[in-house]
Amino acid sequence: MDRRHFIAAASAASLAASAPGWAATKARQPLKIVLLGGTRFIGVHMTELALARGHTVTFFNRGKTKSDLFPQVEKLHGDRDAQLDALKGRKWDAVIDTSGYVPRHVRLSAELLAPNVAQYLFISTIGLYADFTKANDENSAVATVEDEKREDWQNAYGPLKALCEKAVNAAMPGRTTMVRPGLIVGPEDSTDRFTFWPARAAQGGEMIGPGDAAVPFQIIDARDLAAFCIDALENRTFGVFNVTSPTDKFNVGDVVKESIAAGIALAKPNPPPHATWVPVEFLTEQKVTPFADLPGWLPAGGEMGGLHRTKVDRALKAGLKISPLQRTARDTLAWHLARPEAEREKLKAGLTIERQREVLAAWHAKQKGA
Repeated sequence: MDRRHFIAAASAASLAASAPGWAATKARQPLKIVLLGGTRFIGVHMTELALARGHTVTFFNRGKTKSDLFPQVEKLHGDRDAQLDALKGRKWDAVIDTSGYVPRHVRLSAELLAPNVAQYLFISTIGLYADFTKANDENSAVATVEDEKREDWQNAYGPLKALCEKAVNAAMPGRTTMVRPGLIVGPEDSTDRFTFWPARAAQGGEMIGPGDAAVPFQIIDARDLAAFCIDALENRTFGVFNVTSPTDKFNVGDVVKESIAAGIALAKPNPPPHATWVPVEFLTEQKVTPFADLPGWLPAGGEMGGLHRTKVDRALKAGLKISPLQRTARDTLAWHLARPEAEREKLKAGLTIERQREVLAAWHAKQKGA
């Protein structure tokens, strides 16, 4: 079974398992949906679910990434940067924008599509808020930049996402759905930020448990995100929504525990994985950077302590369902183990196993000398 067929089979199995929100029941009214993007991570899951529910999907992208995916989907080629001719004169019920990072690009697509679509669903981020020392809800202030024409979105991700939202709302007032996900996880995630944990467990042996196991760890399975978005189109749900797990749903200890369970079940490493919990202060001494070196993890307090305390009451009332962490960890590891060897061996996020061993050795040496 090649990689693409493995992913398709895993996706079908997940839908059949009736995980929260993934049920592929046919929609009451089939929609015509255009995805700006579509062949990466969340776009893949949204497309699979939309097709399973009987909707018609069109892609608009450059045709450079995984162009062989979904042969049944109409593909329009162009570029967000003023090469939108393929969209002109076409009508859809809704647009899902999974690839909007630069406000100018988003403004161009929103203004062009405004007369011809009923709803514009934009994938934003909870990272756009101005202050993470506290918990944020949808009414919290968003980050700003002095130069609103800047386009270096990698260096101003949150503020530019906020400006993208502003551009969509200006083009289609009252007809927009702003979805602000937290840390998106699950199969097909090329960032490896969550994959790091079950992938490390699958290697076996001692692994780092960072800080306090009870600290919240908010995530959103990409398939739960897809279900929320497709539901929002089917139900004509408008507004702004933080879309991630409730702050009391999962913690760092849960992520480590379920990653270890997945590693043992699917990889059967010898020796089996186990966690040693290392205090935040020692990790700081070892120059281990929260979120970057141990992906997704943030200690309580500090400038970013509120990121994993984002409020999601509005999305829950609108129907957001959160899958069991066990399923997300196992499905992510199954996908990871089916990846090409080069991708398995060199993750894009997190400490290398050698560096983890160095930190753990230093911690044990300190404990022995205490």
